[in-house]
Amino acid sequence: MTNPEKNNFTHINREISWLQFNARVLQEAEDESVPLIERLRFLGIFSNNLDEFFKVRYATLKRIVQAGKDGKNQLGGVNANELLEDITKIVIKQQSDSLRILRNIERRLKKEAIFRIDETEIQDFHHEFLKNYFIETVSPALVTIILNDLIDLPNLNDSAAYLAVKMTINDVEKQYALIEIPKTINRFVQLPKHDGKDYIVMIDDILRYFLNDIFNIFNYQSISAHMIKITRDAELDFESDLSKSFIDKISDSVKHRQIGQPVRFVYDKSIDRDTLKYLKSKMKIDNADSIIPGGKYHNRRDYMGFPSLGRADLLYSKIHPLPLKDLHLEGSIFSDIARKDHLIYAPYHTFSYVVKFLREAALDPKVKTIKITIYRLAQISHIASSLINAAINGKFVTVSIELQARFDEEANINYAQEMEQKGIHLVFGVQGLKVHSKMCVIEREEGKKIKRYGFVSTGNFNESTAKIYTDHTLFTANQGILKDINKVFAFFETNYQIYKYKHIITSPHYTQKAIFNLIDNEIFNAEIGKPAYIKVKMNSLTSYNMVDKLYEASNAGVKIQMIIRGICCLIPGVKNMSENIEVISIVDKFLEHSRLYIFGNNNNPRVYISSADWMTRNILNRVEVSCPIYDESIKEELLDTFEICWNDNVKARVINEAQNNEYIKNDKNKTRSQLAIYDYYLNKLEK
Repeated sequence: MTNPEKNNFTHINREISWLQFNARVLQEAEDESVPLIERLRFLGIFSNNLDEFFKVRYATLKRIVQAGKDGKNQLGGVNANELLEDITKIVIKQQSDSLRILRNIERRLKKEAIFRIDETEIQDFHHEFLKNYFIETVSPALVTIILNDLIDLPNLNDSAAYLAVKMTINDVEKQYALIEIPKTINRFVQLPKHDGKDYIVMIDDILRYFLNDIFNIFNYQSISAHMIKITRDAELDFESDLSKSFIDKISDSVKHRQIGQPVRFVYDKSIDRDTLKYLKSKMKIDNADSIIPGGKYHNRRDYMGFPSLGRADLLYSKIHPLPLKDLHLEGSIFSDIARKDHLIYAPYHTFSYVVKFLREAALDPKVKTIKITIYRLAQISHIASSLINAAINGKFVTVSIELQARFDEEANINYAQEMEQKGIHLVFGVQGLKVHSKMCVIEREEGKKIKRYGFVSTGNFNESTAKIYTDHTLFTANQGILKDINKVFAFFETNYQIYKYKHIITSPHYTQKAIFNLIDNEIFNAEIGKPAYIKVKMNSLTSYNMVDKLYEASNAGVKIQMIIRGICCLIPGVKNMSENIEVISIVDKFLEHSRLYIFGNNNNPRVYISSADWMTRNILNRVEVSCPIYDESIKEELLDTFEICWNDNVKARVINEAQNNEYIKNDKNKTRSQLAIYDYYLNKLEK
């Protein structure tokens, strides 16, 4: 397996680190303190993560290999071909673990009178229901492909699951077919209760149960069906056709993704060898692809939608998002923001403040302009409807919408077209740079002056993810900050001009230099004996430049605490390299998404919230914004919540050289940070 030795003991390979992050997700599925149905959903998240990993990261490595390169310069000294082999070995082990965990969960579900049954366990009392369900719902949605030796295999949909069917006609003649598992139907079918027991059957097994009905025109002696799945390269390839609009180019690229090169082939390991050989030949699967033997069922990402069955006792307790004391959903939100800055921390606080801000801006006759960046929107977005409402009311609305937000391209294209039709001025960012910043600024006429109001966030303006992602959003009327944000929007329009900023830190031009200056200040303080520390919370740390700068700070005596949910290429706790650096990762009910930077500054902390992780892409290839926190009460609040997270000893894991994801344990004083933070804000509200 790939290990730190292959990276000269200084960096963990990012792909291997990512797989270790997904192992932490799998730990949640195995954790018996997690409610049973939530454990199934974590299995779904694990599987969904893995699909995206193969579509993006594995596909990139495969491209390197196919180009005849070893990739060592791009991969920190690791050979790309060896890394592909290591990834496949790790994934096979993780898939095996996930199957074991699934079997354990299903045994536990049976004790709760919940039975997931397959086609061999269907009882007579469910037959009539299933027969009607198959005829009325399943059969009309089926795509069944009859395979022929003389005809090329039709293009199989990326990440769709198929039943590979083999019919033995006689001793020498065989007929093969593929049935696509319909995506338009919930994969889990809840059967009528019987004797107080709940029964769930998967669409896959309904198809197996009715195989004879599907293939009754064939005079076969025997029939079998085993699941397969392919994952394709998800990289978007753009045409150079100058006559096409940017929207059309993105749209065509998304369609082309469905015929991208296969990078992973997963199959039921009990499939007949001759069927497997036939399919691999038909699909042109070669040894450069990751070939993963699995269990009877694939696409376990669908477990994210496992039905609740009315069993609140097997689900996480719901929290009710809290209001802020001095920020009101009634009356004018602008007057509250004019008095002072406010910070919401979703999902602990209600996301309704963001919608309220835009709805008020849409209606207020004094508001003249609205500018906002959009990366991912909810399927039904109140954000989008508020912006359209504003345009209808005569506001000049500018929306920078990122059409290349991976796997949300199609949804963003649809919203972009709708907004354009309603008179919204669309900006498609900057060529070669994704716009990943999360910001909004409005201009309001107050007397004879124009005053700006706005918000800056660490996460997307998305009502759905705001319920499960932790993110900070700062509402401010600080004219200096908002003037800087206005310059970022000007950069979108005139990107040949590089602006200077007095307050915010922006990528791609300033982030690395600004962060290095902040780290250098801590190094200087450490060297002259003053308090020096750095505390950061982010999703991923992959920039080797940033890692090496943190090593420099550690060697100077700067104490560094890092909470990193996902990839971490830094190796903490190594003598004479990183002995003053500690790293933990928290994986729990909510997805830790907020980015927070704290620099000690001789006990006068400089604090930023940011859209940027410390990844090369965020620093050099995206438009990002890091916003300073000037309000002392908000600064204190961010320091407090960081400490709560740092003291987590229930859901925090130590990130170390061994990459063994050990939990931090303390049986005497248990702190589960996500619950503790909710209590922290509840107490603030009650004071």
